[in-house]
Amino acid sequence: MTVQVREFETLTLEAVDEHVLVVTLDRPEVRNALNTQMGFDLRDLWMELYRDAGSVRCVVLTGRGDKAFCAGGDLKERNGMTDEAWRAQHALFEQMVKAQLECPVPIIAAVNGAAFAGGLEITLGCDFAYAAPTARFALTEVTLGIMPGAAGTQNLPRAVGLRRAKEIVLTGRPFSAEEALAWGAINRICADGTLMDEALATARTIAGNAPISVRQAKKSLNAAEQMDLKNGYDFEIEAYNRTVGTEDRYEGIRAFNEKRKPVYKGR
Repeated sequence: MTVQVREFETLTLEAVDEHVLVVTLDRPEVRNALNTQMGFDLRDLWMELYRDAGSVRCVVLTGRGDKAFCAGGDLKERNGMTDEAWRAQHALFEQMVKAQLECPVPIIAAVNGAAFAGGLEITLGCDFAYAAPTARFALTEVTLGIMPGAAGTQNLPRAVGLRRAKEIVLTGRPFSAEEALAWGAINRICADGTLMDEALATARTIAGNAPISVRQAKKSLNAAEQMDLKNGYDFEIEAYNRTVGTEDRYEGIRAFNEKRKPVYKGR
C-alpha cells in the first residue's frame, strides 16, 4: 500500500483490509482543527493516492475522538498572521482541496462529531458522508470576517440546493445531523457506536467491485455537474469504453455465469 511508506504528523493511516484505508484526522487536543501541517499532510495524501493508490480501493476519513470530526481552521495558529502568511497558508489549503476533489479513489466521510467551517468543507469534498447522531455541522466563516474558501460555496449548493446553502452560509448557524440528512449534506445517520462499522461495511462493498469500473464511474458522476446532458453522456461513453477491454470485465461476466464471487485485480 503505497501511502503507508511515509508517516503523517497529523494523520493516522490504518489498512483495515487489503483494499480499505482508514484515515484519521489526529489532533484531538484541538478538536482536529486544520493547521498548516494538516494541510500539507492531506494534500500529500490525496496526491499520493492520485499518483499511485497501490492496493487502496476505498478510503474512510474520520476524526480522532468523539467530539469533533474537524473544528475547521486552527484559529490559534492563525491569530496574528500577516496577510501574506494567511494567503500563503490558504494557497496550501487550495491545493489540498483540489487534490481531494481529483482523487480517483472513493472517499467516505465518517463524521464522528462537529464538522465546522473547513471541517464541513472537507466532508463535502468526500464522495458521500455518514454521521453519528451527535454530529453537528456549520459553515461559520462569515461570523469571523471571512467566507468559505475550501469549495464550500461550490460543494454545498450541489448537495443541499442553492437557497438552503445561502441560509447555511450567510447565517453561519450550526445544524444537526438530522437536518444534514434531510437536506442532503450527508447520506446516513448511524446509531450510537456503529458509525465506523457502517462506513467500513460500505467501503468494503465498494472495494469488492471492479476498481477500474468504480474509478471510471466516479469520474463520470463528477463530470455530470459540469456538463449538459449530451456532453455528459459523451463523457460517460468514453469512461465506459475504458472498462470494456479490462480483465475485470471478463472476470465479472465469467463469475456471474459460474455463480461465484468475482475476484477483481484492477486490470
